Amino acid sequence: MKPGKIIGYAVAGGFIFFGVLFVLAAFTPQGGGGGSILIGIILAVIGFAIIWFVGRQPKTETTNVTVNVELPGNVSMDTLKCKSCGGTLSPKDVNLVAGAPVVTCPYCNTTYQLTEEPKW
Repeated sequence: MKPGKIIGYAVAGGFIFFGVLFVLAAFTPQGGGGGSILIGIILAVIGFAIIWFVGRQPKTETTNVTVNVELPGNVSMDTLKCKSCGGTLSPKDVNLVAGAPVVTCPYCNTTYQLTEEPKW
């Protein structure tokens, strides 16, 4: 949580606390009467307004990243098969997760990371 939000919630808690104290003080034998109730309600409303203002979530923009892979020269693609069930995998079953290619089998729902074997 950001420090500004923490400070905002603490200040709001203080306003609400003192607002409740003012309202309770109005009902004591030495009570302040209607003035204390009014001040208490105003302080509580200010506290809840601060909570509402601090708690609002800013609008976040989503960014889509498209990765295009260009292969040099003539490349022949072998058929990919699932390690668990042997089902044929297509390129749409390969996703990029945290920078690594991950395959999800449409038949058995097994997920695993693709590893490239050395070509030598």
